Amino acid sequence: MSRTGTTGTKKRSRTRRAGESAFGLLLVLKNALMALLALLILVAGAWTSWGSAQYAMLVRAKERGTMTVAACDDDRCWGPYVPTGGDGQRRAKVVLAKTAGSQEKGRQVQVTVEPGTDRAVRTGPGGILYAWAPLGGALLLASLVVAGGLRMRRTAWAVGLTGVALLVAAFFTL
Repeated sequence: MSRTGTTGTKKRSRTRRAGESAFGLLLVLKNALMALLALLILVAGAWTSWGSAQYAMLVRAKERGTMTVAACDDDRCWGPYVPTGGDGQRRAKVVLAKTAGSQEKGRQVQVTVEPGTDRAVRTGPGGILYAWAPLGGALLLASLVVAGGLRMRRTAWAVGLTGVALLVAAFFTL
């Protein structure tokens, strides 16, 4: 007796059906893992960016003013701080990341001071874009995961170009 049904097709063995189901499950798990990895990269980039971006973007209850660049070393600049609004007070020295500021001595930079520290964060469009630069890098990295792991090339291009646009905008506004 043959294993043909009424349609003339052969019935697959139980072992083959189980193997196909396991392979399908592995594909679903791989896609879920890649999506989770891309999401983790984006969340980490946003979390890192928010540490500085909240001070650069939010206006209320922040100490805003100008910092005059007095000196710089390899990775930071410092100088006196003069408040322009809010309840700020003059400070003899605040520290700003060198890439966010200017290396020119005497140049005034609009900043806000993080509460309880002497760390300054640049404000304005340049400061906001600079604060979100880690998210731009995360978008670039996530685009590789989306393209390679999920095989979603168009989505990966959109994510990657968004990251490049953010980084280029931050570069040119500083």
